[in-house]
Amino acid sequence: MRAFLADTTAVFWISLALSAAIVLAGLLVPNELLSLTAWLRDLISAQLGWYYLLLVSAILFFCLFLILSPIGRIHLGEPDSVPEHSRGSWIAMLFSAGMGIGLIFYGAYEPLSHYALNAPEAEVGSLDALRDAMKYSFFHWGFSAWAIYGVVALALAYFTFRKKERALLSVTLKPLFGARMDGPAGRVVDATAEFATVISVAASLGFGAMQIAGGLNFLFGVPRTPLLEIAIVVVATALYVASATSGVNSGVKLLSNLNMVLASALVCACLLLGPTSQIMNAMVSAVGAYLQDLVRMSFRAAAYDVAQHAWIERWTVFYWAWWLAGAPFTGAFIARVSRGRTIREFLLTVIVVPSVVGMVWFSTMGTLSTGAEIGGAGVSGLAVEEVLFGTLAQYPLGPALSIVANALVFSFFVTSADSATYVMGSLSEGGSLRPHRPTLVVCGLLVSLIATILLLGGGLDALQNVVIIFALPFSVVVLLMMVALYRELDHERRMMGLFITPDAVPERGRPYRSYEDGDPRRGSTSGRPSSK
Repeated sequence: MRAFLADTTAVFWISLALSAAIVLAGLLVPNELLSLTAWLRDLISAQLGWYYLLLVSAILFFCLFLILSPIGRIHLGEPDSVPEHSRGSWIAMLFSAGMGIGLIFYGAYEPLSHYALNAPEAEVGSLDALRDAMKYSFFHWGFSAWAIYGVVALALAYFTFRKKERALLSVTLKPLFGARMDGPAGRVVDATAEFATVISVAASLGFGAMQIAGGLNFLFGVPRTPLLEIAIVVVATALYVASATSGVNSGVKLLSNLNMVLASALVCACLLLGPTSQIMNAMVSAVGAYLQDLVRMSFRAAAYDVAQHAWIERWTVFYWAWWLAGAPFTGAFIARVSRGRTIREFLLTVIVVPSVVGMVWFSTMGTLSTGAEIGGAGVSGLAVEEVLFGTLAQYPLGPALSIVANALVFSFFVTSADSATYVMGSLSEGGSLRPHRPTLVVCGLLVSLIATILLLGGGLDALQNVVIIFALPFSVVVLLMMVALYRELDHERRMMGLFITPDAVPERGRPYRSYEDGDPRRGSTSGRPSSK
């Protein structure tokens, strides 16, 4: 305990006080807290939905600009640095920390909901609704979502590894506010980020425990009781604290690789055992529709259609706020494992690869769930946490696949929590890239304690609302972060002489020819280029 007190900074204690206030309110006045937070959440969604649409579109276009510009050649580290993780392990870690567990549950449920329960544009149950189901699932879990994580992770990785600053959100604003970010203003930014991490992870732990309990009940008839949910939290806590304290290069990487193996095996089995041709046709059609309508969906506010506007608030605006609220800890973890990549490679991989994996997942699981519904299985009447298991039960080897799916949920559950524990430890120790074990243990136990208390007190819904509400002030930080990041990147681009125009051009009448010039990297070229 003495070591923990010596290592932690004021940021930890500020975030702890904020978390304690929310937890106490959830215990003492849960109904009032739920009503207040629900009212604030609905007010923000109704009045500022347009703002979230514009913000997320701006983030995506900003990332695209960095990918295409000469800035993309800059390394996240020293100019000669190399990545510290293999590409496969890197992708597995960023995917597991990002949305792995969400895909398991919403992969079958969201397309089904858009088709059979609440369609975004067409009539529920129609062919057009079925077409839109995949497209909008891709939209909510695709490029836009990962661009939010990517831009926060990029700013943190760039300032940490390239500028040799501490791994804190506050330092990313130094190009705008200078040394003031080393004082109280910076501590407020960092404490807010840690508070968001604590609340987001506690909510995810609580809901994850409920979902795993639902899977056990559906598969094996295990009664869903508070004791079962708490037992799940206890077991998960022991595993993710052990994983986090073992370090990123061992426990976290091992679990992330295991997740990708299990997820790949599950989706491949579903693809082969289900209507394979129909799944592939649905995937190709949905990818085309998504790419064709990406801009329209990004700016779709449905100003003159009350029903469609309500759908956008419930789904799109909710997702954009949820991804923004989770960006501090997800972005921090992605940044930590991305040293040595170029900005272009980083953004292309972080935005494109998980999005493509998500498209494959939603196409497979969504086709299975909507197919089961069309066939009369009635899976749309199941609870969210039971839809995947109810869907798999309609296909060959359904019970075996459901067991694998529940194991995968638990594995993703642990991996997301241990990556968040690592980020909390880092923030608590002033941005340390290797937080001490006592700090990691205390942070892990703290989050589990909050989740357990709120599971017993029924305050998880209010906690989820708090996460969504927090996204609004953090969105302002993201806007400032993008401006500061571009200012610093543009300064370095000019200092390095990175321009779109070439450094050399061929002489008149003597074009470059690969079959005559040789390899210019070895100095064997017959052409005599003239400098600009």
